Amino acid sequence: MDFRYTVHDPRHGEFRLDHCGALMDVEPLGPDYVRSMCHDIEDPTFDATAVASNARAQVRPIHRPPRSLSRQEADQHPHCAWTVIIDESHPEVQPIAALAEVAASRAAALQLDPIDASDDGQADYAGPLVSDLDFSGFSHSALVRIADEVCLQMHLLNLGFLIAVRARAATGEQATEIASKQLVGIAGVAAERIHRALGTGPLQTLALHPLLNPAAYVGAVVSDSTLTVSSSPAHQDGGWITLCGPDSVRPLQAAVRAVDPHLDVEVTGTATDWTATVVRRDEPAPDFEEVAVTRFSTGSAFTFQPRQSIPITPV
Repeated sequence: MDFRYTVHDPRHGEFRLDHCGALMDVEPLGPDYVRSMCHDIEDPTFDATAVASNARAQVRPIHRPPRSLSRQEADQHPHCAWTVIIDESHPEVQPIAALAEVAASRAAALQLDPIDASDDGQADYAGPLVSDLDFSGFSHSALVRIADEVCLQMHLLNLGFLIAVRARAATGEQATEIASKQLVGIAGVAAERIHRALGTGPLQTLALHPLLNPAAYVGAVVSDSTLTVSSSPAHQDGGWITLCGPDSVRPLQAAVRAVDPHLDVEVTGTATDWTATVVRRDEPAPDFEEVAVTRFSTGSAFTFQPRQSIPITPV
C-alpha cells in the first residue's frame, strides 16, 4: 500500500494509492472481485474511520477500480484517489452493531506499557505532517509499543472477522473450521516472513509471532525448548489462541515448518494451559494447503524499502 496525501486545510484533503498490493491480488480474478473490494468493502471501511475520528467526515472517490482494460494495460497510476471532507452539514456516520461487540473485548481495553519519553529518539508522532514515516527515527521504547499495537490491531481485526463468520456460517463447527483455516494460513506465512527477515529459529520465531503477542494479551512463555501457554485475555475473547492446543496443533505446525519443514510440535495440557515442544522428523512435511493459498498474495513476498518523508504543507 503506497499512500500519498494532500492537505488543503483542516477540513479538506485528498489521498491516493500510487500502488495497491490488494488490487494486484484480486485484479486477475476479474472486475466482480475488484468491485467487491474497492466498493463493497472500502465504502463502509471509510465510514468506520469517520466513526472513530470525525463522524461528519466523508471519504469519496475521485476515481477507483475496476480499471478499464485500456488503462489497466497502461498500468494506470495512481490506482485510486479519494477526497476527505469534513462539513457540519454532513449527516453523522453511524457505527455498525459489530463495533460495540468488538469494543467490549479485552483486546479493545488492553493497557500496554507506556513509551519511555527519556529513551533516545522520537517518543510520539508530534511534529510536522509528513508523507511517510521514518521508523528509524523512533526510540526503542516507541518501536516496541508500535509493534505491540500492530499485533493487537491484528487480534482486533480477527475478532471482527469472527463476528462476520459466525453470522454467516451454517453451524458453530463450520465457523471454527473457517477460523482455523484462516489462522493456519496466517501462522505459516507470518512465521516465514519473521524467519526470513531476522534469521530466527523455531522458538524465537514463535516468540515474535503475532499469534502470541502482545505479552499483555496472550499468556505465552518461550524457553530454549518449549512454548508454554496459560489462560489469558486472548482466551477470554475467544481469539486466535483458542484455536491452538492439544487438540488443535496445525497452526503451530504451520509456524515451525516455515522455519524448517522437518519440524513438528507435540502439545500436552488442557485447552487453555498447555506446553508445546518442537521436535524434528526424519521426513519434511508438505505445505498446508492454507499456507500455499495464502502465498498467492503479493504480500507474502513483499519486501520493505526505505523511503524519504516529505513534509506536507497546506497551501
